[in-house]
Amino acid sequence: MKIAVAKGDGIGPEIMDAVIGIFNAAKVPMDYVYVDMGKWVFDKGFSNGMTPEAKQTIEEVGILFKGPMETPKGKGVKSVNVTARKTWNTYANDRKFQTLSGVDTVFSKAGIPIDLTIVRENIEDTYGGIEHMLTQDVALGRRFITRPGSEQVIRYAFEMAKKKGARRITCGHKANIMKLTDGLFLEVFKEVAKEYPELKSDDVIVDDLCMKLVSRPDLFDVIVLTNLQGDIVSDLCAGLVGGLGFAPSANIGDHISIFEAVHGTAPDIAGKNIANPTSLLLSGLSMLRHLGLMEQAVMIENALLYTLESGVHTGDFGDKNIPAVNTTQFAQSIISNFGKQPAHHPKPFLPNFYVTPTNFKLEHNPMLQSDLREVHKIVGVDFFIESAEQPQKIADKCLLHATDKLKLVTITNRGTQVWPSGSVFTNLVNQYYCRFEADNENVVSQDQVIDLYRSLAKDFQICSLELLNMWADKKAYSLAQGQ
Repeated sequence: MKIAVAKGDGIGPEIMDAVIGIFNAAKVPMDYVYVDMGKWVFDKGFSNGMTPEAKQTIEEVGILFKGPMETPKGKGVKSVNVTARKTWNTYANDRKFQTLSGVDTVFSKAGIPIDLTIVRENIEDTYGGIEHMLTQDVALGRRFITRPGSEQVIRYAFEMAKKKGARRITCGHKANIMKLTDGLFLEVFKEVAKEYPELKSDDVIVDDLCMKLVSRPDLFDVIVLTNLQGDIVSDLCAGLVGGLGFAPSANIGDHISIFEAVHGTAPDIAGKNIANPTSLLLSGLSMLRHLGLMEQAVMIENALLYTLESGVHTGDFGDKNIPAVNTTQFAQSIISNFGKQPAHHPKPFLPNFYVTPTNFKLEHNPMLQSDLREVHKIVGVDFFIESAEQPQKIADKCLLHATDKLKLVTITNRGTQVWPSGSVFTNLVNQYYCRFEADNENVVSQDQVIDLYRSLAKDFQICSLELLNMWADKKAYSLAQGQ
């Protein structure tokens, strides 16, 4: 079985060599094809951080095992980590967090075991990186949450929870504020949950979720979240079990999957052979299980757990009264403990199963589209304009351009209504949106919107616009604060 391996930057080559050494000692039946990715590839002029040959290899074998990678700062290039996940549509970021003996935390000392999984949507949300300066003072970032994308990751979370024998699956969200975006994610969660009646499903507002996680993490099992919230909550959970050095990461897609260390490149200790390879090893074990190599995964993980219980540690954790070992020695300790069982939470033996090789060819980009076909109509438009004038002056100008079909109904600044009512205590910036709606939700044509655009442009610098849509009888836009 071939997999692509990218060693990464900083400490990446050292910890990758340690993990591959453990795999070879365990006779993991893999061939490793090394590919060029990372900061040094950026520095050679490849703007996406990988060579064309690396991209082709990864798409041929379908599995990428990668060390930590650095994105050059201040050069206008995108993160190679995010680019890889999005390019190959690895839509589910699966990160498991568990109490490890020998890794002291507040919860391990209190006797509270942690065994939870965060499933983070990996493609959409603010990680689209679609940003614009509307004025010199106002930046806008687009946040995309889609029904098909949400269903992909949520269905994965339910299937994984079912296989895990989870007692609970929770949707973390902020739908109380972001009623359309997070609201859509939560709506899809509830729809999919109906297909899994054997699983207890619930939802928690994300700030409340964070408070509960740092007080009683043992109450949770599987948690699924949108991209940015999942990024933050997964790092929070890493802190509960000892830090990013003990946090594996699997990025699962339908055709290509990526397994990686999520910690940094630690350039200050690079080349010293003292880095902790545990995070990358745990990610590698997730990869082995994904590929059906259960016997090797169980043997290696039990050896790792036994090694940690024995007090063997690198310099970043463990009992300071016991001398730290280096990266190579840590890996050798794990190899010497093959076949041994930890006293706490040993992993049960599971037989290997055959995984069909990913020999696939795609002729076209897959199109994700729901089968919803409600009647659509345009009922208005929001014009985002640049102006440093007071709200009433803006309204006076807008009213000159309003038509019988499109009437001015509200003006907002940073989402707060400032006309026809508002407060003089509301601080303003030089960007407003002016909402025009049709009477009685009548249908508006795009031609009418364009005509209004041309007319308004005589008085305003128009930064952007958004159509106000309705599907069936459901408004597909939010109201302003105070509207």
